[in-house]
Amino acid sequence: MDANKKILAIIPARGGSKGIPRKNITILAGKPLIAYSIEVAKKSRYINRVVVSTDDNEIARIARIYESEIIMRPKELAKDSSSVMDAVFHVLDTLEKEENYIPDIVILLQPTSPLRSVDDVDNAIELFLNSNGCESVVGVCENTHLYWSFKIERGYLKPIFRQYIGMRRQKLPKLYLPNGAIFISTPHILKRYKSFYCNKTIPYVMPPERSIDIDEKKDLIIAELLMKEMEYEEDKNRE
Repeated sequence: MDANKKILAIIPARGGSKGIPRKNITILAGKPLIAYSIEVAKKSRYINRVVVSTDDNEIARIARIYESEIIMRPKELAKDSSSVMDAVFHVLDTLEKEENYIPDIVILLQPTSPLRSVDDVDNAIELFLNSNGCESVVGVCENTHLYWSFKIERGYLKPIFRQYIGMRRQKLPKLYLPNGAIFISTPHILKRYKSFYCNKTIPYVMPPERSIDIDEKKDLIIAELLMKEMEYEEDKNRE
C-alpha cells in the first residue's frame, strides 16, 4: 500500500442517547465505550488520523484522553433525527475548509461496536484497497433468522418468506445483516451516494461475537461476558 495514503477514521459520538443515557461514554469493562473504537483506530497499521465528532464537551474530554482529535459538531447535526452521514460530511467539510485536508480513504467506526478487532479494521481496509472497482466496504454478519420473520395481518401471523418456513437452518441460503462495526469508502464516492451503501459495496464478514451493537443495557452485559470469554481463549492459547 502507498504509505502516503491519507486514511481517516471518523468516530461519531453525540451526547444524547435514549436507550442508554450517555451511552458513548458509559463504562464497559472498566473503560468508556468510545475508548474501544479510538484504541482500535490508533493501533491500525493503516489509519493515520483519528477524529471524534461530538457535540458534547465531556465526550470530547474523554476522547482527548485516548489521544483522538476532536471536531465539535453543531447541535443541529446532533439531534435524534440527525444521521451518521451528517457527522461524516461535517468532519470532511471542516477538515477541507480549515486545513485543505482531503483523505484518500474514510473509515467510519461507530462507538457502539466495541468488540471489533484491530485485525477486522486492517483486513477490511486491505479488502477495500485490493478490490478493483470496489466503491465501499461494509461490515456484516450472517443472519439466517430473517427467513423466519413474520408480520401481523388482522391479528394473524403471516410469514414473510413462506417457502423457507420449517426449513433447517443449514439449508437456508445465507443472508447478511450490516453490523454497524465498519464502513469504508472515499470522500468522492460518499458525496456521490450520500451513503456507504453503493452499487459496488463489498461485505466484510464478521462473526456474531464481534458484531454486537450496543443499544440497550443488556447489550453491555453481553459484551462484557464476550470480552471475558475472548480473554480466556487468548490466555489459553498462550499456554
